Amino acid sequence: MHIPKVGFVPSDIIFSWIVMILGSAVLLWLLTKNNVWPVIFDYLRTTNHRKIGTMYILLCTLFFFRAGMDAMIIRTQLAVPDNEFWVFQADKYNEVFTTHGTAMIFFVATPFLLGLMNVAVPLQIGANDLAFPFLNAVSFWLFASGAIIFNIAFFMNAAPNAGWTAYTPLSNDSFTTGVNNNYYIFALQVGGLGTILTALNMIVTIIRLRAPGMKWTRLPLFSWSALITSVLIMIAFPVLTIALALLMFDRYFGTSFFSGGMGSTIYWQHLFWIFGHPEVYILILPAFGVFSDVISTFSKKRVYGYTSMVFALAIIGLLGFMVWAHHMFTVGLGAFANTFFAITTMMIAVPTGVKIFNWLFTMRDGVIRMSTPMLFALGFIPTFVMGGVTGVMLASAAADFQYHDTYFVVAHFHYVMVGGTIMGVFAGIYYWYPKMTGKMLNEKLGKWHFWLFLIGFHVTFLPQHFAGLNGMPRRVFTYTPEDDIFIYNFISTIGAYIMAFSMLFFVWNIYKTQRCGTKVVGDPWDGRTLEWSVASPPPEHPFDPMPQVSSIDNFWYHKLNKVPLKTAEHPRPSPISVETYKPVLIGLTMILFSIAFVYSWFWLVVILGAVSLAFFVIRTFTDERKPVYEKEEES
Repeated sequence: MHIPKVGFVPSDIIFSWIVMILGSAVLLWLLTKNNVWPVIFDYLRTTNHRKIGTMYILLCTLFFFRAGMDAMIIRTQLAVPDNEFWVFQADKYNEVFTTHGTAMIFFVATPFLLGLMNVAVPLQIGANDLAFPFLNAVSFWLFASGAIIFNIAFFMNAAPNAGWTAYTPLSNDSFTTGVNNNYYIFALQVGGLGTILTALNMIVTIIRLRAPGMKWTRLPLFSWSALITSVLIMIAFPVLTIALALLMFDRYFGTSFFSGGMGSTIYWQHLFWIFGHPEVYILILPAFGVFSDVISTFSKKRVYGYTSMVFALAIIGLLGFMVWAHHMFTVGLGAFANTFFAITTMMIAVPTGVKIFNWLFTMRDGVIRMSTPMLFALGFIPTFVMGGVTGVMLASAAADFQYHDTYFVVAHFHYVMVGGTIMGVFAGIYYWYPKMTGKMLNEKLGKWHFWLFLIGFHVTFLPQHFAGLNGMPRRVFTYTPEDDIFIYNFISTIGAYIMAFSMLFFVWNIYKTQRCGTKVVGDPWDGRTLEWSVASPPPEHPFDPMPQVSSIDNFWYHKLNKVPLKTAEHPRPSPISVETYKPVLIGLTMILFSIAFVYSWFWLVVILGAVSLAFFVIRTFTDERKPVYEKEEES
């Protein structure tokens, strides 16, 4: 049996354990002081979509700070030439930028959006819950388990160190012999399984549980974006699952899918980017949906060009699967392949431009309210346009030979992901926070958060374009004064600290609101869609009776005409949610199963696998919903 060796390195491991212990102590004190244990136990066993969405957002906020800490280490290290803030620990820097990128993509951005979908989509379409509430809870706890597995690696001095893309041969056992990248494989497999199950649940819910009269031409744009995103997940994430499985076989059993005479390192790049570039649209399409709803609500106008907005979402999703090799212009695919992927990449700018102009035309002649969600939407538009323009520059294969693997690409990527996805997440949190909690976040603190975040963002990432154009490579831990890139890195580091400071306003806002905030009505924003027609927070079965939808923005239409919502004569079937600890136990089992596999404790793998299989077989015959169904049939 291989016993894991824990190396306690003062500058990271001991510090991390101290922070974790102190943080746990403070959290325990707050929990005891405020007597919230009943709330915690309630959330641990819930299958309600709103509560699960809230847990997604809370956990992602924690991991956002975790990944943000890595970003601050990176920027501090690169603030000045020949800095030894972090580099004196050999390849610890590799671990830091690997965990930063991986956590931000897989355990922050993606589940943040899944959380917003959980909260808003069922309410927007007039459903009482997702189609499979138990499966929804399992999906969340699988995501949480994957995130925990990934972070356990850091505390075991075995953080992944081959980059967030895990390019082979760096991620093969011939180059990274420790268990570091085993953690990467199993964390992403477990978390990815939860994401796939959530997407499946979302697709069934939107197709089957829409309120009577909720035609496709009346579906809110955020729900449209959730549906298209879920389809992308169902296609893209299994490709990543296959790639990770093959890498696992290479590392554990000596196969040669990505190495040796019969394997190819380029094969990994193809598989990863067939997942990886659709993942960009998995992250940005829900943000587009958030901005569509926010801009329409705070302009007091129906979104301009509804049909073209839906087609733009669908076309972006389709083209997202036809552009993956633009990440590989320099690997020697040939002129024809490079030309094809360059053209398809540039084509995505067309439907994206349609959406930008539609948002602008929605605001034209509108009665605009400068609330915090609207500010994030307005800040997003020029920011994302800048990211899109640099994306078109990178789409030119000839130019990409110069830009490739420089900080110009880093700047572009963050303009799209942070300037698009994360600002969309913040807009969604401020917008739906009253629906999640029944309280409104403080507008003054929210505006401080927005302006500091936006200014810090541009100060951070705009100079990185120029650093890249001056030849600064990606993934480097230091540089010399002669490289002539000091000023760009120094300004970028200042911006990073401004962004970090802005997040303190966000956290304080949440704390202050929960402690002292006043209750709000069900429709605090004068909203347009069905989620604002129910109480804040909504009860377990908010639509009883179920509404009859007769137009787009149905709730707004009835308010405008001062008539009550119609109720459906033939309501859709309602999902039954129950309270159970089984999803939590499944998550814990997956954590143990993965740790056993990481360290090759195959005897424990077999035992846990057998227990898991037995559990699912037993559950098939002991579904906790059966008594509820029988009671309904009797009544």
